[in-house]
Amino acid sequence: MRHYLEIAVIPVIPVSGPLLWFADKLFKCKLPSEPECQLWCHQLCAAVVSSAGPVVCMLLPRSLRRLLKLTTSTSPVISRHYKKSPLFCNMEAPVQFKGARDRFSGVTISSEEEPASPQEFEAVLQASMSHWMEENIRGVWFKVDLEHADWVPVLVKHGFIYHHAQPQFVMMVKWLSVNEPNNIPRYAHNVVGVGAFVVNDQDELLVVRERFHTRPHWKLPGGYVEPGEDLGTAALREVKEETGIDAEFVSLVSFRHVHGANYNCSDIYFIVHLRPITQRITMCQRELTACEWMKLQEYVQHPYVHETNRFFAERFLECRRNGVKIQATNIFSPAFRKNQVIYSINSKVEKESINEKAENSSIDTQSLMNGDAKL
Repeated sequence: MRHYLEIAVIPVIPVSGPLLWFADKLFKCKLPSEPECQLWCHQLCAAVVSSAGPVVCMLLPRSLRRLLKLTTSTSPVISRHYKKSPLFCNMEAPVQFKGARDRFSGVTISSEEEPASPQEFEAVLQASMSHWMEENIRGVWFKVDLEHADWVPVLVKHGFIYHHAQPQFVMMVKWLSVNEPNNIPRYAHNVVGVGAFVVNDQDELLVVRERFHTRPHWKLPGGYVEPGEDLGTAALREVKEETGIDAEFVSLVSFRHVHGANYNCSDIYFIVHLRPITQRITMCQRELTACEWMKLQEYVQHPYVHETNRFFAERFLECRRNGVKIQATNIFSPAFRKNQVIYSINSKVEKESINEKAENSSIDTQSLMNGDAKL
Protein backbone atom coordinates (compact mmCIF):
# COMPACT_ATOMS: atom_id res chain seq x y z
CA MET A 1 0.00 0.00 0.00
CA ARG A 2 2.87 2.35 0.74
CA HIS A 3 4.34 1.74 -2.70
CA TYR A 4 0.93 2.46 -4.26
CA LEU A 5 0.63 5.79 -2.47
CA GLU A 6 4.16 6.86 -3.32
CA ILE A 7 3.70 6.09 -7.05
CA ALA A 8 0.09 7.14 -7.59
CA VAL A 9 -0.93 9.69 -5.00
CA ILE A 10 2.01 11.80 -4.07
CA PRO A 11 2.91 12.84 -7.69
CA VAL A 12 -0.68 13.87 -8.34
CA ILE A 13 -1.36 15.84 -5.15
CA PRO A 14 1.00 18.69 -4.36
CA VAL A 15 3.09 17.87 -1.36
CA SER A 16 1.69 19.37 1.80
CA GLY A 17 2.47 19.10 5.49
CA PRO A 18 -0.74 17.26 6.45
CA LEU A 19 -0.36 14.72 3.64
CA LEU A 20 3.23 13.90 4.52
CA TRP A 21 2.20 13.69 8.15
CA PHE A 22 -0.56 11.25 7.25
CA ALA A 23 1.77 9.05 5.19
CA ASP A 24 4.34 9.03 7.97
CA LYS A 25 1.74 8.05 10.54
CA LEU A 26 0.22 5.37 8.36
CA PHE A 27 3.39 3.55 7.43
CA LYS A 28 5.72 4.07 10.37
CA CYS A 29 3.37 3.52 13.28
CA LYS A 30 1.76 0.42 14.59
CA LEU A 31 -1.84 -0.37 13.77
CA PRO A 32 -3.67 2.82 14.75
CA SER A 33 -6.66 3.00 17.01
CA GLU A 34 -10.00 4.01 15.55
CA PRO A 35 -9.82 7.65 16.81
CA GLU A 36 -6.29 7.98 15.46
CA CYS A 37 -7.27 6.52 12.10
CA GLN A 38 -10.21 8.88 11.89
CA LEU A 39 -8.01 11.86 12.73
CA TRP A 40 -5.46 10.91 10.09
CA CYS A 41 -8.14 10.57 7.44
CA HIS A 42 -9.43 14.00 8.41
CA GLN A 43 -5.97 15.32 7.75
CA LEU A 44 -5.76 13.56 4.38
CA CYS A 45 -9.17 14.92 3.38
CA ALA A 46 -8.05 18.42 4.27
CA ALA A 47 -4.89 17.97 2.21
CA VAL A 48 -6.75 16.61 -0.81
CA VAL A 49 -9.51 19.24 -0.63
CA SER A 50 -6.96 22.03 -0.58
CA SER A 51 -5.00 20.48 -3.46
CA ALA A 52 -5.59 20.50 -7.20
CA GLY A 53 -5.85 16.84 -8.00
CA PRO A 54 -9.36 15.56 -8.86
CA VAL A 55 -8.01 12.55 -10.76
CA VAL A 56 -6.54 11.17 -7.57
CA CYS A 57 -9.87 9.45 -6.81
CA MET A 58 -9.25 6.94 -9.61
CA LEU A 59 -5.79 6.15 -8.18
CA LEU A 60 -6.65 5.67 -4.51
CA PRO A 61 -7.33 2.10 -3.41
CA ARG A 62 -11.01 1.31 -2.99
CA SER A 63 -10.64 0.63 0.74
CA LEU A 64 -9.03 4.03 1.24
CA ARG A 65 -11.74 5.79 -0.76
CA ARG A 66 -14.36 4.15 1.45
CA LEU A 67 -12.47 5.24 4.53
CA LEU A 68 -12.35 8.83 3.29
CA LYS A 69 -16.08 8.80 2.69
CA LEU A 70 -16.70 7.44 6.17
CA THR A 71 -14.68 10.15 7.86
CA THR A 72 -16.52 12.95 6.08
CA SER A 73 -19.77 11.85 7.63
CA THR A 74 -18.29 12.17 11.15
CA SER A 75 -16.65 15.56 10.68
CA PRO A 76 -18.99 18.45 9.75
CA VAL A 77 -16.10 20.75 8.89
CA ILE A 78 -14.36 18.28 6.61
CA SER A 79 -17.68 17.14 5.15
CA ARG A 80 -18.66 20.68 4.12
CA HIS A 81 -15.42 21.28 2.21
CA TYR A 82 -15.00 17.73 0.97
CA LYS A 83 -18.42 17.55 -0.70
CA LYS A 84 -17.72 20.72 -2.65
CA SER A 85 -14.48 19.38 -4.07
CA PRO A 86 -13.91 17.60 -7.42
CA LEU A 87 -12.69 14.62 -5.44
CA PHE A 88 -16.08 14.05 -3.87
CA CYS A 89 -17.87 14.30 -7.22
CA ASN A 90 -15.54 11.79 -8.83
CA MET A 91 -15.71 9.39 -5.91
CA GLU A 92 -19.51 9.50 -5.96
CA ALA A 93 -19.78 8.93 -9.76
CA PRO A 94 -21.07 5.45 -10.61
CA VAL A 95 -18.43 2.89 -11.46
CA GLN A 96 -20.99 1.27 -13.77
CA PHE A 97 -24.05 2.44 -15.63
CA LYS A 98 -27.30 1.13 -14.18
CA GLY A 99 -29.65 1.58 -17.14
CA ALA A 100 -33.15 0.20 -17.53
CA ARG A 101 -33.53 -3.54 -18.09
CA ASP A 102 -36.14 -4.94 -20.47
CA ARG A 103 -37.80 -8.34 -20.79
CA PHE A 104 -35.53 -9.30 -23.70
CA SER A 105 -32.41 -9.19 -21.48
CA GLY A 106 -31.41 -5.82 -22.84
CA VAL A 107 -30.42 -2.63 -21.08
CA THR A 108 -30.92 1.02 -22.10
CA ILE A 109 -28.76 3.85 -20.78
CA SER A 110 -29.83 7.47 -21.10
CA SER A 111 -27.12 10.13 -21.02
CA GLU A 112 -29.68 12.53 -19.58
CA GLU A 113 -30.43 10.26 -16.62
CA GLU A 114 -26.85 9.00 -16.09
CA PRO A 115 -24.49 11.73 -17.28
CA ALA A 116 -20.73 11.23 -17.30
CA SER A 117 -17.94 13.59 -18.21
CA PRO A 118 -15.84 12.90 -21.32
CA GLN A 119 -12.87 12.10 -19.07
CA GLU A 120 -14.64 9.36 -17.11
CA PHE A 121 -17.09 8.01 -19.70
CA GLU A 122 -14.85 5.42 -21.34
CA ALA A 123 -13.74 3.92 -18.03
CA VAL A 124 -17.34 3.62 -16.82
CA LEU A 125 -18.38 2.15 -20.18
CA GLN A 126 -15.69 -0.52 -20.08
CA ALA A 127 -16.56 -1.50 -16.52
CA SER A 128 -20.25 -1.65 -17.43
CA MET A 129 -19.64 -3.75 -20.55
CA SER A 130 -17.69 -6.32 -18.53
CA HIS A 131 -20.50 -6.47 -15.98
CA TRP A 132 -23.19 -6.85 -18.66
CA MET A 133 -21.27 -9.66 -20.34
CA GLU A 134 -21.11 -11.48 -17.00
CA GLU A 135 -24.86 -11.04 -16.55
CA ASN A 136 -25.62 -12.33 -20.08
CA ILE A 137 -27.13 -9.07 -21.28
CA ARG A 138 -27.99 -9.58 -24.94
CA GLY A 139 -28.15 -6.02 -26.23
CA VAL A 140 -27.12 -2.58 -25.00
CA TRP A 141 -28.77 0.68 -26.06
CA PHE A 142 -27.34 4.16 -25.48
CA LYS A 143 -29.64 7.15 -25.84
CA VAL A 144 -27.21 10.02 -26.30
CA ASP A 145 -28.53 13.57 -26.01
CA LEU A 146 -27.01 16.42 -28.00
CA GLU A 147 -25.20 17.81 -24.97
CA HIS A 148 -23.39 14.48 -24.56
CA ALA A 149 -22.45 14.07 -28.23
CA ASP A 150 -18.82 13.49 -27.19
CA TRP A 151 -19.94 10.01 -26.14
CA VAL A 152 -20.57 9.02 -29.76
CA PRO A 153 -16.96 8.48 -30.96
CA VAL A 154 -16.19 6.51 -27.79
CA LEU A 155 -19.20 4.27 -28.35
CA VAL A 156 -18.21 3.76 -31.99
CA LYS A 157 -14.72 2.81 -30.83
CA HIS A 158 -16.28 0.08 -28.67
CA GLY A 159 -18.42 -1.41 -31.43
CA PHE A 160 -21.70 0.50 -31.12
CA ILE A 161 -23.61 1.45 -34.26
CA TYR A 162 -26.38 3.95 -35.01
CA HIS A 163 -29.92 2.65 -34.72
CA HIS A 164 -32.02 5.80 -35.17
CA ALA A 165 -32.00 9.50 -34.42
CA GLN A 166 -34.38 12.25 -33.40
CA PRO A 167 -33.77 16.02 -33.30
CA GLN A 168 -32.57 15.88 -29.67
CA PHE A 169 -30.80 12.51 -29.43
CA VAL A 170 -29.22 9.59 -31.24
CA MET A 171 -29.80 5.96 -30.25
CA MET A 172 -26.79 3.64 -30.52
CA VAL A 173 -26.81 -0.10 -29.97
CA LYS A 174 -24.54 -3.11 -29.66
CA TRP A 175 -25.39 -6.81 -29.65
CA LEU A 176 -23.43 -8.63 -26.94
CA SER A 177 -24.63 -12.22 -27.10
CA VAL A 178 -22.19 -14.60 -28.78
CA ASN A 179 -24.48 -17.63 -28.62
CA GLU A 180 -27.32 -16.30 -30.79
CA PRO A 181 -27.65 -14.09 -33.85
CA ASN A 182 -28.33 -10.37 -33.60
CA ASN A 183 -32.03 -10.02 -32.82
CA ILE A 184 -32.24 -6.24 -32.43
CA PRO A 185 -35.23 -4.98 -34.46
CA ARG A 186 -34.75 -2.37 -37.14
CA TYR A 187 -36.08 1.10 -36.53
CA ALA A 188 -39.62 1.91 -37.71
CA HIS A 189 -39.70 1.43 -41.48
CA ASN A 190 -43.33 2.31 -42.22
CA VAL A 191 -44.85 5.77 -42.37
CA VAL A 192 -48.58 6.19 -41.78
CA GLY A 193 -50.81 8.70 -43.52
CA VAL A 194 -54.53 9.43 -43.72
CA GLY A 195 -56.88 10.63 -46.43
CA ALA A 196 -60.16 12.16 -45.24
CA PHE A 197 -63.27 11.04 -47.10
CA VAL A 198 -65.64 13.83 -45.98
CA VAL A 199 -69.19 13.42 -47.32
CA ASN A 200 -72.01 15.84 -46.47
CA ASP A 201 -75.80 15.41 -46.48
CA GLN A 202 -75.95 16.49 -50.14
CA ASP A 203 -73.73 13.53 -51.07
CA GLU A 204 -70.86 15.89 -51.82
CA LEU A 205 -67.22 15.01 -51.22
CA LEU A 206 -64.66 17.50 -49.91
CA VAL A 207 -61.78 17.63 -52.43
CA VAL A 208 -58.59 19.65 -52.67
CA ARG A 209 -55.88 20.57 -55.17
CA GLU A 210 -52.37 20.85 -53.75
CA ARG A 211 -50.16 23.86 -54.35
CA PHE A 212 -47.15 21.76 -55.31
CA HIS A 213 -48.02 19.13 -57.89
CA THR A 214 -46.80 17.58 -61.14
CA ARG A 215 -50.17 17.14 -62.87
CA PRO A 216 -53.78 18.38 -62.53
CA HIS A 217 -55.65 16.53 -59.84
CA TRP A 218 -58.44 16.44 -57.30
CA LYS A 219 -57.50 14.55 -54.17
CA LEU A 220 -58.56 14.03 -50.59
CA PRO A 221 -57.35 16.28 -47.77
CA GLY A 222 -54.91 14.49 -45.51
CA GLY A 223 -51.30 13.96 -44.48
CA TYR A 224 -49.01 12.06 -42.15
CA VAL A 225 -50.15 10.84 -38.73
CA GLU A 226 -48.29 12.55 -35.89
CA PRO A 227 -46.63 10.48 -33.10
CA GLY A 228 -49.22 9.34 -30.56
CA GLU A 229 -52.13 10.30 -32.81
CA ASP A 230 -55.06 8.02 -33.70
CA LEU A 231 -56.11 7.66 -37.33
CA GLY A 232 -59.43 9.43 -36.83
CA THR A 233 -57.83 12.26 -34.87
CA ALA A 234 -55.21 12.74 -37.59
CA ALA A 235 -57.87 12.93 -40.30
CA LEU A 236 -59.90 15.48 -38.33
CA ARG A 237 -56.81 17.61 -37.75
CA GLU A 238 -55.73 17.55 -41.40
CA VAL A 239 -59.21 18.52 -42.61
CA LYS A 240 -59.35 21.41 -40.17
CA GLU A 241 -55.87 22.64 -41.08
CA GLU A 242 -56.35 22.44 -44.85
CA THR A 243 -60.00 23.38 -45.31
CA GLY A 244 -61.27 24.88 -42.04
CA ILE A 245 -64.06 22.26 -41.90
CA ASP A 246 -64.97 20.69 -38.54
CA ALA A 247 -65.99 17.06 -38.77
CA GLU A 248 -66.52 13.86 -36.79
CA PHE A 249 -65.18 10.34 -37.25
CA VAL A 250 -67.47 7.70 -38.78
CA SER A 251 -65.37 4.75 -39.93
CA LEU A 252 -62.45 3.51 -41.98
CA VAL A 253 -63.04 2.88 -45.67
CA SER A 254 -59.88 1.22 -46.96
CA PHE A 255 -56.09 1.46 -46.84
CA ARG A 256 -53.15 1.20 -49.20
CA HIS A 257 -49.70 -0.29 -48.54
CA VAL A 258 -46.75 0.51 -50.83
CA HIS A 259 -42.99 0.02 -50.45
CA GLY A 260 -40.05 2.25 -51.27
CA ALA A 261 -41.94 5.50 -50.66
CA ASN A 262 -40.65 8.64 -48.91
CA TYR A 263 -37.39 8.15 -46.97
CA ASN A 264 -37.26 4.70 -48.61
CA CYS A 265 -39.91 3.55 -46.12
CA SER A 266 -43.04 1.55 -46.73
CA ASP A 267 -46.16 3.73 -46.70
CA ILE A 268 -49.57 2.86 -45.22
CA TYR A 269 -52.35 5.24 -46.25
CA PHE A 270 -55.74 4.96 -44.50
CA ILE A 271 -58.96 6.38 -45.93
CA VAL A 272 -61.10 7.72 -43.10
CA HIS A 273 -64.82 8.48 -43.52
CA LEU A 274 -65.78 11.73 -41.77
CA ARG A 275 -69.09 13.50 -41.41
CA PRO A 276 -68.82 17.33 -41.63
CA ILE A 277 -70.19 19.46 -38.82
CA THR A 278 -69.60 22.74 -40.67
CA GLN A 279 -69.82 23.50 -44.39
CA ARG A 280 -67.95 26.74 -44.94
CA ILE A 281 -64.50 26.24 -46.48
CA THR A 282 -61.51 28.29 -45.32
CA MET A 283 -58.72 27.09 -47.58
CA CYS A 284 -55.09 26.95 -46.44
CA GLN A 285 -53.34 28.91 -49.18
CA ARG A 286 -49.94 27.78 -47.96
CA GLU A 287 -50.73 24.19 -49.00
CA LEU A 288 -53.62 24.37 -51.50
CA THR A 289 -54.67 26.18 -54.65
CA ALA A 290 -58.29 24.95 -54.70
CA CYS A 291 -60.83 23.32 -52.40
CA GLU A 292 -64.52 22.58 -52.98
CA TRP A 293 -67.49 20.29 -52.42
CA MET A 294 -67.91 17.96 -55.40
CA LYS A 295 -70.74 15.53 -56.10
CA LEU A 296 -69.55 12.06 -55.20
CA GLN A 297 -70.63 10.53 -58.51
CA GLU A 298 -68.86 13.32 -60.38
CA TYR A 299 -65.69 12.64 -58.43
CA VAL A 300 -65.77 8.95 -59.38
CA GLN A 301 -65.87 9.87 -63.06
CA HIS A 302 -63.64 12.97 -63.05
CA PRO A 303 -60.57 12.75 -65.34
CA TYR A 304 -58.36 14.52 -62.77
CA VAL A 305 -58.97 11.83 -60.14
CA HIS A 306 -56.21 9.26 -59.74
CA GLU A 307 -57.18 5.61 -60.17
CA THR A 308 -56.33 4.86 -56.56
CA ASN A 309 -58.68 7.55 -55.25
CA ARG A 310 -61.34 6.43 -57.72
CA PHE A 311 -61.03 2.92 -56.28
CA PHE A 312 -61.45 4.29 -52.74
CA ALA A 313 -64.61 6.18 -53.75
CA GLU A 314 -66.09 3.08 -55.39
CA ARG A 315 -65.37 0.98 -52.29
CA PHE A 316 -67.02 3.65 -50.13
CA LEU A 317 -70.19 3.53 -52.24
CA GLU A 318 -70.20 -0.26 -52.16
CA CYS A 319 -69.82 -0.40 -48.37
CA ARG A 320 -72.55 2.20 -47.98
CA ARG A 321 -74.96 0.19 -50.13
CA ASN A 322 -74.28 -2.93 -48.07
CA GLY A 323 -74.30 -1.20 -44.69
CA VAL A 324 -70.71 -2.22 -43.94
CA LYS A 325 -68.29 -0.18 -41.81
CA ILE A 326 -64.87 -0.61 -40.32
CA GLN A 327 -65.57 0.84 -36.90
CA ALA A 328 -63.26 1.88 -34.07
CA THR A 329 -63.55 0.43 -30.58
CA ASN A 330 -61.50 1.47 -27.54
CA ILE A 331 -60.30 -1.52 -25.53
CA PHE A 332 -57.96 -1.40 -22.55
CA SER A 333 -54.70 -3.28 -23.08
CA PRO A 334 -53.14 -4.87 -19.96
CA ALA A 335 -49.87 -5.28 -21.84
CA PHE A 336 -49.57 -1.57 -22.74
CA ARG A 337 -51.55 -0.40 -19.68
CA LYS A 338 -53.56 2.01 -21.80
CA ASN A 339 -56.49 2.10 -24.17
CA GLN A 340 -55.95 0.83 -27.69
CA VAL A 341 -58.11 1.43 -30.75
CA ILE A 342 -59.35 -1.76 -32.44
CA TYR A 343 -60.74 -1.44 -35.97
CA SER A 344 -63.18 -4.14 -37.06
CA ILE A 345 -65.79 -4.75 -39.75
CA ASN A 346 -69.32 -4.24 -38.51
CA SER A 347 -72.29 -4.93 -40.76
CA LYS A 348 -74.94 -6.58 -38.57
CA VAL A 349 -75.57 -3.55 -36.39
CA GLU A 350 -75.80 -1.28 -39.42
CA LYS A 351 -78.33 -3.51 -41.18
CA GLU A 352 -80.44 -3.75 -38.03
CA SER A 353 -80.28 0.03 -37.74
CA ILE A 354 -81.37 0.38 -41.37
CA ASN A 355 -84.29 -1.98 -40.86
CA GLU A 356 -85.35 -0.10 -37.74
CA LYS A 357 -85.23 3.22 -39.59
CA ALA A 358 -87.27 1.78 -42.43
CA GLU A 359 -89.94 0.44 -40.09
CA ASN A 360 -90.19 3.72 -38.20
CA SER A 361 -90.36 5.92 -41.30
CA SER A 362 -92.12 3.54 -43.72
CA ILE A 363 -89.33 4.07 -46.25
CA ASP A 364 -88.10 1.25 -48.45
CA THR A 365 -85.03 -0.40 -46.88
CA GLN A 366 -83.25 -0.88 -50.19
CA SER A 367 -83.48 2.80 -51.05
CA LEU A 368 -81.93 3.68 -47.70
CA MET A 369 -79.04 1.31 -48.28
CA ASN A 370 -78.45 2.70 -51.74
CA GLY A 371 -78.70 6.39 -51.04
CA ASP A 372 -78.33 7.49 -47.43
CA ALA A 373 -75.09 9.48 -47.34
CA LYS A 374 -74.85 9.12 -43.57
CA LEU A 375 -74.30 5.37 -43.72
